[in-house]
Amino acid sequence: MFIDEIKFFGKAGTGGDGVVRWRREKFIDKGGPNGGDGGRGGSVFAVAVQDVHILSRYKHKKEWRGNDGEPGAGGSRHGKDGADITIELPVGSIITNVESGASVSLEEVGQKELLLKGGLGGFGNEQFKTSTNTAPTTATKGKIGEEGNFKIELELFAEVGLIGLPNAGKSSLLNDITNADAKIGSYQFTTLDPNLGDFYGHIIADIPGLIEGASTGKGLGIKFLKHIKRTRMLAHLVSLENENPMKVYKQIRKELGAYDKSLLLKKEIIILTKTDVMTDTKKLDKIKAEFEKLGNPVMTLSLYEDQSLKKLIDGLVKLLRK
Repeated sequence: MFIDEIKFFGKAGTGGDGVVRWRREKFIDKGGPNGGDGGRGGSVFAVAVQDVHILSRYKHKKEWRGNDGEPGAGGSRHGKDGADITIELPVGSIITNVESGASVSLEEVGQKELLLKGGLGGFGNEQFKTSTNTAPTTATKGKIGEEGNFKIELELFAEVGLIGLPNAGKSSLLNDITNADAKIGSYQFTTLDPNLGDFYGHIIADIPGLIEGASTGKGLGIKFLKHIKRTRMLAHLVSLENENPMKVYKQIRKELGAYDKSLLLKKEIIILTKTDVMTDTKKLDKIKAEFEKLGNPVMTLSLYEDQSLKKLIDGLVKLLRK
């Protein structure tokens, strides 16, 4: 199951305690202080990776903790620092600290962000030696590491989102042009979660089908529209099985705008699918010309014609390389 949002509690490690220790030297009172400092607590980091499925690994993981630093030791030995924890998250993740409201966006592979800072180690008694206090008996505790609750939301998970009414042919297209294995059926809402595929290094997502009223929660509703927002480009599939393809297209555009007007500004291509059901080529040309007047690239597709699919693939490649 595709997961695009998780929550977890994080805690950085506590610093190790400083210690009181003495050198053992003959004729020297207590031998002089040589208690070492405690080690630093491990911090919690997030790093961006190119894997949109990785959040599913954390479905049951509710806590991330950095390791505590070790206490100091005699002989002025510093305690070992606690190991840091690094959480791998998909590029496009928005990380929000629930308590503070502070957020950070992971926008490129390898980007690393500090979420929680480990506590500093305490001072050993050697640190407190002065000319007037040559035998200090003071050592300090390690500082507690930062902690907090976090929400991770995947804001951008695909470069192209395939949208359209149920049974517009989205899953079939995704299976034919990528390595995806999307479920296909002749009933509405075959796709209940986005299916993803790799298209020459570009992620394409088959978005759950839309019906009239989705912006108010009908059908897959807000879940569908939330995923639409997380794509760079929309490929709008309109089946020619519909009596009025333009009406269907405008219906979906209306739902997009009702949810978030910014969705209407996304780069868009139109794919007229299931052209094999239309034997009247003049009518097909008329419908295509009507869509071309909108100013977006228009392609046609019959999954029964290899040449049709090849032209569509070539067109997508050119658009993605711009």
